[in-house]
Amino acid sequence: MNLSDYPHRRFNPLSGEWVLCSPHRNKRPWQGAVEKPAQEDLPAYDPGCYLCPGNERAGGQKNPAYTGTFSFVNDFSALLPQAPLESMDESGLLVAKTETGLCKVICFSPRHDLTLPRMGLEQIEAVINLWIAEWMDLRSRDDIAYAQIFENRGAMMGCSNPHPHCQIWASSLVPDLVARESRMQTEYRKSHGSCLLCDYLALERAKGERIITENEHFCALVPFWATWPFETLVLPKRHSASIEQMTEAEQSALADILKRMGTRYDNLFMTNFPYSMGIHQEPFPASEDSGRDGKSWHFHLHYFPPLLRSASVRKFMVGYELLAMTQRDITPESAAAMLRNQGEKHYRDA
Repeated sequence: MNLSDYPHRRFNPLSGEWVLCSPHRNKRPWQGAVEKPAQEDLPAYDPGCYLCPGNERAGGQKNPAYTGTFSFVNDFSALLPQAPLESMDESGLLVAKTETGLCKVICFSPRHDLTLPRMGLEQIEAVINLWIAEWMDLRSRDDIAYAQIFENRGAMMGCSNPHPHCQIWASSLVPDLVARESRMQTEYRKSHGSCLLCDYLALERAKGERIITENEHFCALVPFWATWPFETLVLPKRHSASIEQMTEAEQSALADILKRMGTRYDNLFMTNFPYSMGIHQEPFPASEDSGRDGKSWHFHLHYFPPLLRSASVRKFMVGYELLAMTQRDITPESAAAMLRNQGEKHYRDA
């Protein structure tokens, strides 16, 4: 099948949805802006930043003078641990129910001017260790069904503070996208007798055309069904349901992949590349959607970046995509080649 010249649909086995790919449209001339943005030089410490060590947060609490990673309960949480347990259902048309939970913020570093790809490997490993500790703490609670770890990077992605940080939103119910991945992986296991993402990774590594970079324990690739122009998927090579199952060597390897991927992204358009990145893993035992059989779930990381052609040209979900189905022009194969061809020395350190 010709995947580089003609319109076609690609199936996403993790979500059960399709994406329309129109590679021929990418041959049309582009007359939009492609200039490089001015670099923003941030200070190592910002006295006005509510995430810097020793500063007062918006909620009135003062940060400790932390020297490594630091986590705290979000002062303006989207989910609250205490709320009246109420529900409504009017003829199956007006349906709502209370949802409780907990939201936390994790500062990667006391340095205001750093990002993950410009941090040292030991510093990134410390972030991963804190992810694992927070995940295990939340898993021990009987009122939490899932904890979504995610990083919004850049103002373009709605990030209100450039200080390097991520969030964890822990909810009493499993979020829709994670529940859908649970169902698809469980169904695949039942019908094929094997893990969906183990099989997919083996197939992609055999083909090689969508692989970006890999090390002994992890592989980063542009998924065959990618929606965003430079969307990537990071997969552990060993079948693991959650981050807490990683060995020390795998934690170090994940830190290596995060640094290499972040550097490649930044080098692509010579900018602090915006994205939403998050970890999908097996829901907790308290959840009905956990699918916990120890074999179906394969944890993974998603990168969803909006940039299309330069640091200032982004992709929007509009028109056909909002009304019919998602669509992309740049093929996953060409996107992977562009990222693969980037150097792993950060352009700002060159």
